[in-house]
Amino acid sequence: MSRKLFCEISPFTYRLSMEKEILKRKLKDFFGCIRFAQQRTSEALPVLIYQHKSLIRRRLGNVNMQLQENKATNLALAVKHINGLLILPGETFSVWKLIGRTTERKGYKEGLTIAKGQPSKGIGGGMCQLSNLIHWLVLHSELTIVEHHHHDGLDLFPDFGRQIPFGTGTSISYNYIDYRVKNETTNTYQLLLWVDGEYLCGELHATELQPHTFHIHAENEYFSREKQQVGDGTSETEDAIYRNGQVYRDVIDRVTGQRLESQLIRTNHAKVMYDLSPFIQIRERKTY
Repeated sequence: MSRKLFCEISPFTYRLSMEKEILKRKLKDFFGCIRFAQQRTSEALPVLIYQHKSLIRRRLGNVNMQLQENKATNLALAVKHINGLLILPGETFSVWKLIGRTTERKGYKEGLTIAKGQPSKGIGGGMCQLSNLIHWLVLHSELTIVEHHHHDGLDLFPDFGRQIPFGTGTSISYNYIDYRVKNETTNTYQLLLWVDGEYLCGELHATELQPHTFHIHAENEYFSREKQQVGDGTSETEDAIYRNGQVYRDVIDRVTGQRLESQLIRTNHAKVMYDLSPFIQIRERKTY
């Protein structure tokens, strides 16, 4: 039997470990030379780079829909701290630097979270949908992603009205698991975010046109059945279903429309944590 980590001993030690990581991030930012984006304006910059919206109340397996209702409240509170943000040349955007800790005192409610690879719940749950939207906007820009975390290796929920490729999501947790973007261009960018009741909406604006446009797409997507080992180093195996594929970002010249480069930004091999439809084809893979 493998030895438990300190954070796995009890809820208290988990909380203690989490607070240690939060303090470490605060100290690192305090002594660092990062210039964080903070200036906001209600006037939209002239050039619309990209826009997107995502449904707030999605049915995700057997997740309690009240958590989705609470998520709508949480998102409406959070976007107020980011809407209108200017990301000037040389500045870094940080989700948590702007939103801060999500607490009941601030009006946040219990929403859906992911803990230890499983659906869970916690105060302020639902922030990943916000960082997902921002990430999708950023992928269509010249901004540089400097911190990005995934819900690695797991496909937790069946698709429900999916609009963007699987694997382009984010994972965040206050404040040490952040989503950060740096503006290494001479252009100024702006994030506009709002909730219209049904959707979380976002637009990325700039002062000038970008030299490139971007197209994000998935290739070679399929499900596979694979053998995996179970237990502690034993030879026992069990079947598991995995979701596979690659996500590419095409860089396109704005003037000529010519594709200049195709960047591999994500390779998916995620264990499926729900029952697949019997109509979905599954490839058999013998290696493990």
